[in-house]
Amino acid sequence: MTPAAHPSQHAPELRAAARHIGRRRFLTTTGAAAALAFATNLPSPGVAAAAELDAARITENPFTLGVASGDPQPGSVILWTRLAPAPFQADSGLPAERVTVHWELAHDERFRRIARRGTATAHPEFHHTVHVEVSHLDAGRVYYYRFRAGRWVSPAGRTRTAPGPGSRVPELTLAAVSCQAYHDGYYTPYAHLAADDVDLVLHLGDYLYEYAVNSVGGRRNYTDRTLPDLFNRETLTLEDYRLRYALYKSDPDLVAAHAAHPFVVTWDDHETENNYADHIPEDNPQNPVPPEEFLLRRASAYRAYWENQPLRQPQRPTGPDMRLYRRLHWGTLAQFDVLDTRQYRSDQAYGDKAHVPGPESDDPARTMTGSTQERWLLDGWRSSRALWNVVPQQVLFARRHMDATTPSRVSMDAWDGYSASRRRVLDGAKAAGVENLMVLSGDVHAAYAFDIKDDFDDQSSATLGTEIVATSISSGRDGADKPATWDTYMSANPHLKFFNGLRGYVTVALGRESARADFKTVPYVTRQGAPVTTAASFVTQVGEQGLKPA
Repeated sequence: MTPAAHPSQHAPELRAAARHIGRRRFLTTTGAAAALAFATNLPSPGVAAAAELDAARITENPFTLGVASGDPQPGSVILWTRLAPAPFQADSGLPAERVTVHWELAHDERFRRIARRGTATAHPEFHHTVHVEVSHLDAGRVYYYRFRAGRWVSPAGRTRTAPGPGSRVPELTLAAVSCQAYHDGYYTPYAHLAADDVDLVLHLGDYLYEYAVNSVGGRRNYTDRTLPDLFNRETLTLEDYRLRYALYKSDPDLVAAHAAHPFVVTWDDHETENNYADHIPEDNPQNPVPPEEFLLRRASAYRAYWENQPLRQPQRPTGPDMRLYRRLHWGTLAQFDVLDTRQYRSDQAYGDKAHVPGPESDDPARTMTGSTQERWLLDGWRSSRALWNVVPQQVLFARRHMDATTPSRVSMDAWDGYSASRRRVLDGAKAAGVENLMVLSGDVHAAYAFDIKDDFDDQSSATLGTEIVATSISSGRDGADKPATWDTYMSANPHLKFFNGLRGYVTVALGRESARADFKTVPYVTRQGAPVTTAASFVTQVGEQGLKPA
């Protein structure tokens, strides 16, 4: 598990940043050295030489953060865990020594019929995380898995492999989730999702927030515990990000959801910093940060993200660069083109403020995905043999007018601020003959259902697909069934079929004749125990795109 060998395109900027890191005091000396080593592909000290810890010496449960699986393929799946007897300490309660971890994958939940077993090494350089890529499995079936370190055995997880290539799968049920600010409330939607019958979960970003969490957990208002002060600051260093993942992943409802279902993850902005664009940090006139310095922070954020998610080796970052966009298949039923709309985008137009479209936002040179990822997406559609082409990504894709007047402001952080980029994607879908397009989005802390029009200025133009937007798990606190903008948005956007501001998640059942989206919400998250209800359901027919109430 040594760092990848391919060079980082940002290495010169990072070396330049290192020369100035002392006087800017952005990172501690130790943190700067570590981030620079990761960013410039220098081997971290001790990768090959770290002593081995006898796992029998681990006296406290190391599986405090649970288990996870992800990115199912027809013959393989990725399994994840992290050894952390003391997760709220920088060293997680373990010495800087490697640990041998045993794993098992079984056909049954009692582990009487073992399908595969083996060992993996939890390296201190990767914060004692474990990524096991289990191969040579049967396609399209459920498995159970667990880990062991010394005398400690992890909770069991349930996962599945994807159906084989060419399999005529009748149905797939997925859940889409996003935006889980720990300090805004409890993860109650995850408790319900853990018990829901879905094949996989798509996390569309903002798994982590960089903002401080106070001693009572913000709006959780803990009375039975006191969180350490180390969480009460913005994440900047690798240590900060690692500890913040420990806090988030200690939540029992999130642990339960990961154990119940395989996840396919992609990030948005808060896993690094709010509304960053490529190498450009959030605009802060009071404390401007040079791009080369921001890349050091990005390197730390990306590394911590990979360490703490069920991601395969091709996704492991090299410094501030990480190829997160990737393609998954579910037989001939669905192709998933998972996008990264944060790492390669042009800077937001008009100072990233809501603005009427204009020459700056409509500039054809602007990109949301970067040219390489855009070509990859369009090429993938041209070669797709799937009935449904699904695009899990981050920010609103369809146009959303924010005013009842004309012209209306739109968000410069969403695809509305990158209209030429959206036009190229839609033209590419038409040229590829994509008939059943579904975009899955998050980010906005509300549930939406959009028809994707060929021309949003002409509502009689063809409907090229649908967009299903998952509300947040907790971000935005309790929210409201009808936000203050409800009347304006519904009247200003005829292609908007549903808008709800409560917390929750959405399930989508893809079938051979239609797809059904069920928007599931809870009435509150600032206290525990909220029930879940289905706020609305919509269907779209194969070959006849357009959302209709179910």
